[in-house]
Amino acid sequence: MTAKITTGLYWFRHDLRLTDNPTFNKLCKQVDRLICVYMQRYNKELQGSLCEVYTGKPKEIFQHQSVLALDKSLRQKKQFLLILDSPSHSTLTDLIQHHKVTHIAADFHPGVYEQNSFTALKNAYPQAKFISETGHSLFSSSDLPFERESLPKSFTPFRKQVEGLTIDLPVEALSVLPSAICPIPEMPQPLLSQGSIKGGGIAAVEQLNNYLFGTDLIRQYKQTRNALDDWGSSSKLSLWLANGCLSVRTVYHTIKQYEAQRGENDSTYWLYFELLWREYFQWYLAKHQDTLFHFSGIQQVAPLTEFNQQTFTRWCEGMTAYPIVNACMRQLNQTGYMSNRGRQLVASCFVHELGLDWRYGAAYFERQLIDYDVASNWGNWQYLAGVGADPRGHRRFDLNKQTAIYDPQAVFRHRWLGGGN
Repeated sequence: MTAKITTGLYWFRHDLRLTDNPTFNKLCKQVDRLICVYMQRYNKELQGSLCEVYTGKPKEIFQHQSVLALDKSLRQKKQFLLILDSPSHSTLTDLIQHHKVTHIAADFHPGVYEQNSFTALKNAYPQAKFISETGHSLFSSSDLPFERESLPKSFTPFRKQVEGLTIDLPVEALSVLPSAICPIPEMPQPLLSQGSIKGGGIAAVEQLNNYLFGTDLIRQYKQTRNALDDWGSSSKLSLWLANGCLSVRTVYHTIKQYEAQRGENDSTYWLYFELLWREYFQWYLAKHQDTLFHFSGIQQVAPLTEFNQQTFTRWCEGMTAYPIVNACMRQLNQTGYMSNRGRQLVASCFVHELGLDWRYGAAYFERQLIDYDVASNWGNWQYLAGVGADPRGHRRFDLNKQTAIYDPQAVFRHRWLGGGN
């Protein structure tokens, strides 16, 4: 009797890489044929309808480069990425039915839409085998010393419980993949880059190694990380982490390798500390789910703010009465990036000085930030709006004081505003 041919479908979402992708590896070891698919429409489906703003061009280009870089990596192993721009569920069901898919896999992600869409496929095809391992975070649910529903209400007690846990080593990419379902088509045409930042796994590893071993900039990270406009002031690894070109476990173990070879200090620890903040918000989303997007947040207390279209538009365009905010917003619109300090300042202004509904600011970031991560973005906005995980409540920044500290010579403002505000 001829053995039944098994066909796997792997849905790439926020994990655009082959290295340290445990779900992808597990699927590949169980099937004879493989379909690798990326849904361009999926990113559009993720975006809500709070503010009707198109995805920023820098973000669009970076994502496109990252997808094509993954496709190139697959082609080197005689596979390819099926890149589709159509409704995700109906398109995936068509593929599953047409190719008689027996195994379906996607990396575990805490997002509401991510979980619901994968569950919908499970419900539609109960006869298929589903695979979903943890590759998006440092820890899996079983690693945590508490149940998901018992996640600490703020970051510090979470950090104290998890920072000593063992973190799994990254898994190597497979050298041989199951066969493709059809002849490999020609590669899609890339979008031209608007700057020096490139998407994809190779660029991610280059940035990681250069920031640590090439420059030793990590040794000053704690002192420089709040700079508004200097590429080397922080690692910038969030750009590739958010798109899954680089795994967070790879970053952690590279930090540990650096410490073993060149020594550790407060700054090398602090980069890990920031990875733990990212980790906290992943499990924060996993626990609270769609409450992350509610006006009253997890605190269930509605802020005394509202939406005003004109005020919102002026904030988006960098046309407020606050020059430091305007400079940050214009930097974001032009580059797709803003420093962590800048994000705190513009969010504080949005909520406190402008009195706007925080969700619209979070939604605008969703569309513009190259390093948009649903958990970190919406979790941080809740934090600044006083409806999230901040134990001190409403976090308000004195914009004049912050300007004097972080742009005392007006270099940042001059660069992004010229002679205006």
